[in-house]
Amino acid sequence: MSHIKVIVNPVAGAGRTTKKWPEIMGLLKSIGLDFEHDLTEAPGHAIELAKSAAKKGCELVISVGGDGTMNEVVNGLYAADGIDNVMLGIISTGTGADYIRTIGIPRSYKEACHCLVNPRKLIVDLGVIEYTSNGQTVKRLFVNFAGLGFDAEIVKATTQKFKALGNTSSYLMGLFTTLIFYENRNVSLIVDGEVEERKVCTVLMSNGRYGGGGMLAAPNADPADGILDVLIIDDLTKLDLLRSLPRIYKGTHLTHPKVTVKRAREVEIRPAQQMAVQADGELLGEAPARFYIMPAALNVVI
Repeated sequence: MSHIKVIVNPVAGAGRTTKKWPEIMGLLKSIGLDFEHDLTEAPGHAIELAKSAAKKGCELVISVGGDGTMNEVVNGLYAADGIDNVMLGIISTGTGADYIRTIGIPRSYKEACHCLVNPRKLIVDLGVIEYTSNGQTVKRLFVNFAGLGFDAEIVKATTQKFKALGNTSSYLMGLFTTLIFYENRNVSLIVDGEVEERKVCTVLMSNGRYGGGGMLAAPNADPADGILDVLIIDDLTKLDLLRSLPRIYKGTHLTHPKVTVKRAREVEIRPAQQMAVQADGELLGEAPARFYIMPAALNVVI
């Protein structure tokens, strides 16, 4: 391909991407890729860089960073009305690397670079979330998963306090900190038009199977089936939640009596109390929130 842009988040992976990038750049050149690259300078910058790349006619945009970097790149491509005409490449150097586990891109950045030699195209769905930020309704795409409640509070603690620990350790520290203070919430849950009143610990809308640095949260999710897998954990006690954590890593939690999985094209959540919202491991804003699917919306290189 001609017109290739590589967008690098140097602080991804607890800052380790800045050390990996020179080697990654050398690998990409050694396999014959002719590209330009930009380094992100602040949160949200990858959105603008991807938007600019799409408007300039780039055929392939490669995200080098974590799931949050990938999320920004995809949102930038969408904002430029270029998402149908651009291929997305992913070289994961972040702390979670959850989405690539589902679609089959190697976790090793060296192997991921070599996948770009003879690329195959995978067409996948995207999720859309409409949420509240500073009193305004904001729209954002998500690639892997989005959630609210306990899950989003973990993201807040992980990213604001413990991200330097990297991978599973940061997630577990965020989880245990949240476990101490979080209280379950009453919500109106509207799934494809059907309304339920529930008290929930968390609600997770999944496109991919993994989250939280390797948790098999939605073991049956298919990123190309045009459906969101909606994981609802009801009013679980903290002790029961703690006991159930190993089951989430194994994907055996779906048989728990307070765990429900629904498959839906649209979900709306209206909470009685404040609830934070996250997408692809990035804290966004608050509910009320609406989630829906965009089928076959993204072309990924695998």
